[in-house]
Amino acid sequence: MDQLDRKLLNLLQRDASRTNADMADEVGLSPSSCLRRIRRLRKAGIIDRIVAILNPSKAGRTLKALVTVELKLHGEQQMRRFTDRAMKEEAVAQIYDVTGDIDVVLLLRLTDMEEFDALCDRLFRDDDNVARFFTMMVIRSVKEETAIRL
Repeated sequence: MDQLDRKLLNLLQRDASRTNADMADEVGLSPSSCLRRIRRLRKAGIIDRIVAILNPSKAGRTLKALVTVELKLHGEQQMRRFTDRAMKEEAVAQIYDVTGDIDVVLLLRLTDMEEFDALCDRLFRDDDNVARFFTMMVIRSVKEETAIRL
C-alpha cells in the first residue's frame, strides 16, 4: 500500500459516494488507474465493505447505551452462546469480547426505554450465565468516528 492508496482510502472513508472521476482528480490519477487501485484494495481485503452511515435520530434510534456484561462461566462455548444471542438482537449495534473483569461490551441503538427493558429481560435477566450487567446511557457523543487513521 503506497501513498496514493492511503489518499484514496482516506477519501473513501470520508465519503464513499464520491465519483471515481472526482477521486482520481483529487489524487492525481486517471479514472481507470484510480478504479484499478480501488478494486485491488477491495480484493486484498483492505476495504472490508462500503456502507451508508445513517443519522440515528432520523432512523428512529435516538437512545444509545453502552452495556458491560460479566458472565459466570468464561469458556469459549459460554462466550459464543451469549454473543450469538446478542447478535440476533436488532438494537445491538456492536459487540466486543474484552479483557479484564468485564467479558463483553455491547453498544446499543434503541428506540426507547421500553425496548431497552425488553432487551434486558431477553439478553441479561433470563440468562443464568449472566452474573451482572451495567448500563451507561450516552448523553452526547463527543467523537464518533468510523474512519481508521492511515
